[in-house]
Amino acid sequence: MKKCLLTALCLVLLASLFASPALAVNEEIGGKISIYTSIYQDVLDAMVAALKVEFPNLEVVPFQGGTGTIQTKLAGEMEAKNIQADLLLVAEPAYSLELKEGGYLHQYKLDTAGLRFPFDEDGYWYPVRVCNMVLAYNPEMYDASELPQSFYDFAFDAGVKGEISMGNPLTSGTSMAAVAALSEKYGFEYFDALGAQGVMIESGSVALTKLETGECKEVMILEESVLKLREEDDSNLAVIYPTDGNILIPSTVMTIAEEFSANKNIAACEAVTDWLLSDAGQQFVLDGWMHSVSSSVKDVPYDSIDTDSLIETDMGVDWVRCYTQRDVIRKEFEERVTRPQ
Repeated sequence: MKKCLLTALCLVLLASLFASPALAVNEEIGGKISIYTSIYQDVLDAMVAALKVEFPNLEVVPFQGGTGTIQTKLAGEMEAKNIQADLLLVAEPAYSLELKEGGYLHQYKLDTAGLRFPFDEDGYWYPVRVCNMVLAYNPEMYDASELPQSFYDFAFDAGVKGEISMGNPLTSGTSMAAVAALSEKYGFEYFDALGAQGVMIESGSVALTKLETGECKEVMILEESVLKLREEDDSNLAVIYPTDGNILIPSTVMTIAEEFSANKNIAACEAVTDWLLSDAGQQFVLDGWMHSVSSSVKDVPYDSIDTDSLIETDMGVDWVRCYTQRDVIRKEFEERVTRPQ
């Protein structure tokens, strides 16, 4: 009940925050756009509400799903030559590289001077929000000093065998980015170690529940999932920023080229892109427990740490490898992690 009330309050506050006479300049943006996105549903609901205030004459039709789900959906639509999306907000840049190479994206040049994360220099995609893959635990049940402090130990420390959890890289773009980075740093032997640990592959919500009940000692999860619980539900679950480097995942926005797009409303897609990268849009990102892509934004998500410090300790992801070797990485993960022990 508390969560529902807080979500409703968030929608009201966002609407009031962006409701000012200055926004009337966007009344000329009309028609309809369809947005495919991996943003969490309640954060997406808040975003759609904010966009309705910012663009009162624009109809926004969202589809929410993990990046893997979106990839599968779009692949089917491409084969049928019937793409139903206009704007994409996905978890990581690797899919953007693929769509750009395929000729499916609209080029839109922006001033990128303030961006502190990778972007496409030709103007086909830009980062909008930054997810941060970390470790998490329940300090009411376990002492942090007794738990792995690095991604490496998460896989190799026998003390947490059978009591760890992570997301599914076959359906989650952020989990895919994480395993791509970890397999590059430690080799596919890292996957063998995860398999030997008996790591549970499940959604973030299930993993967090297991942390709360004590069924799991530690989980690999997005920082935003923990911060959201801490702020909304007064949860005591805590983040461990891995000593071998956190994994920052800049999530991208891109517009489907007009000849392929559902509603052929390029003007609206460009306007929404502008808003997402504006001060107001980046405040929305922060309020959604994610990090800002703008170097001028010094604020951080609720209860997080300095974004620039996280950049300094970022493990890094080779996005070209994540794209070109996606099938190989997924196959190795399946065979080494989820095979019967």
